[in-house]
Amino acid sequence: MDIVYILSGLALLVIGGEFLIRSSVAISLKFHLSKMIIGLTVVSFATSAPELFVSVKAALDGYPYIALGNVIGSNIANIGLVLGITAVISPLFLDRDFYKFNWPVLMLLSIGLYFFLKFGNDISRIEGIGLLTILAIYLWILIRKATKNRRILKSDNSISISESVASNFKIVIWLLIGGGSLYWGSGLLVRGAVSVAEYFEVSNRVIAVTMIAVGTSVPELAASVMAALKDEKALLIGNIIGSNIFNIASVIGITAFIHPISVLNSGMSLILSDVLWMIGFAAIILPLALLPKRFVLTRYKGMILVVAYSVFMGMIFLNYN
Repeated sequence: MDIVYILSGLALLVIGGEFLIRSSVAISLKFHLSKMIIGLTVVSFATSAPELFVSVKAALDGYPYIALGNVIGSNIANIGLVLGITAVISPLFLDRDFYKFNWPVLMLLSIGLYFFLKFGNDISRIEGIGLLTILAIYLWILIRKATKNRRILKSDNSISISESVASNFKIVIWLLIGGGSLYWGSGLLVRGAVSVAEYFEVSNRVIAVTMIAVGTSVPELAASVMAALKDEKALLIGNIIGSNIFNIASVIGITAFIHPISVLNSGMSLILSDVLWMIGFAAIILPLALLPKRFVLTRYKGMILVVAYSVFMGMIFLNYN
């Protein structure tokens, strides 16, 4: 029955993420946002919604390792698995301006999360507000950039005709279906995952950074693969990195604001180890970009990311607690 809960929860999260992406992109089209801005903001927030619902539910139910492990594992999966697979499908061009702003913000938040946990053993409400403040500043800067160099998206091939002409009523229906699916799916997934962890005597942390993290990364994977197949590279890169930024700043920020995330000293070293893996996956994008071909994630670089993710998963299960 626990497996049924997990599979049902994952299915609802995928459905919820899909409808939330549809509604979010349809709304963004009304404001004529560029592909990169859509990827970094609207699509990123929509694809991060499963992580948000799962983490908030886990924190409220008293499972801090799931609340944190879900975000950490998802960020690792987004780069190692999602970015790696999509680069294998289609080489990705990385704009130089991307490394001047978006990548540094991701590194800042990743390193900041490490120090929050190392020196505080928790993510307090004040720290949650701090993360949300950073996110607000980040979005404000993005919006300013967008207004200075706005591109009209009426001919955007990455958006279907049905979404581009969606009525307000249809958008509201998509939002309701997406929100409801995410709410019920997160509850089923957390319930099933905890039961499976207890049955196999595996820690909630291991389940969170593997099974749950991969499950909540499915929307990112689906959106990125479709963007790669349609040759929408700006939307793809923006979605992956933007989603990681949202995962830390909004998911952990909102979760901590609602309910502080406290971790026992006995499990802190393992959580910090996972965060270091997350930082490593975020940092490796820079040296990969500087290798030939410069600022292009080629197929062999994508394979490097996928292999690195496989090593991470192997280490988790070889040293599970």
